[in-house]
Amino acid sequence: MEIDFLQYQVRNGDTLTSIASRLGMTGEELKLFHNSHCQKMDTVWFENLNSVKTIFVPTDFKTKEQKEQERKNSLPNQLSDSFFAKIYTVDETFESPFESNVNIKYAVELNLRKDKNTGQYILNYLQKDFKSNGDAPDDKVSSLSITCMQSIMPLEFIVNEQGKITGFADHKKIIVTFSKQRKELEEFYVGEVSQYYMDTFEKSINDEMFLLRQFQSTLLFQTLFPKIDWFQKKTKWKEFFYLVQNSFPVQCEITIEQENIEKDSVSTIFNGKIIELCTSQEIMRGIQLKESTPEPASGNIIVEYITHTKNKNLLQAKASVLLTHEEEFIHQHHINITQG
Repeated sequence: MEIDFLQYQVRNGDTLTSIASRLGMTGEELKLFHNSHCQKMDTVWFENLNSVKTIFVPTDFKTKEQKEQERKNSLPNQLSDSFFAKIYTVDETFESPFESNVNIKYAVELNLRKDKNTGQYILNYLQKDFKSNGDAPDDKVSSLSITCMQSIMPLEFIVNEQGKITGFADHKKIIVTFSKQRKELEEFYVGEVSQYYMDTFEKSINDEMFLLRQFQSTLLFQTLFPKIDWFQKKTKWKEFFYLVQNSFPVQCEITIEQENIEKDSVSTIFNGKIIELCTSQEIMRGIQLKESTPEPASGNIIVEYITHTKNKNLLQAKASVLLTHEEEFIHQHHINITQG
């Protein structure tokens, strides 16, 4: 019930329903509101108000329909070039019982625009300033890996109206760009290992679908680029997620909850529980077998978004993936994406 209220002086012929109708309420809603604010001896139980002198009424009552409309209006309902900030800081942590934890931090620059000729959204995407466990990567393989990826950036992705990345704006440009950059890379990164890595990298970027899936299967892309219609859902639904990069998408059952954390922002939390009949080992290896699964995978993915209620801007996004086997965790991945 609303907190703000005033005392209404009951007039001859007034009833709960007649007063309530002027407020956009039902008689039952008005009765409950009055009884929750008045002294015990002043409670009312009947439609007739002949013996009642005053009744408490809300000053800003909202029907369920109005509240639902306000909820919808406070959340993103379509993709726009104002949804993303220009830069986000990303903090990722990988945890495994078999290896030491790994923490990486980096920045992501975004520029979303709508192509006037095609009507498609084009996303200009750039990653930079990598740090691993607090320091810039100093081993040769990690340094080469980051350098190769940065050599083809910024990348341009095609994004549909629902916010899903569907392809590259110009895949051939990526291939040509790396071919030109490789000559400079080979002057700094010498040796058979470096040559083999660059050969492998060049082969992978030549395969457009493989390269796209490498991005789409990351927790970063799945978190940073949600389907906009998720925010408007109220009931459970099914969705596919990559719980491990370069694995296969796993079907999850999604529940949603929303709450205003501040006057100008709202938190939307999606909780996905694995319902696919596959094992955790299959997910980790990226190979889905056709045989029946006696011990289906157990785990979930939780994604939280904080968006601005007026301009619908994405202020922050967080996600966590947990995979378990026989009640023991085998993989955890956390990501925190913040503006600036």
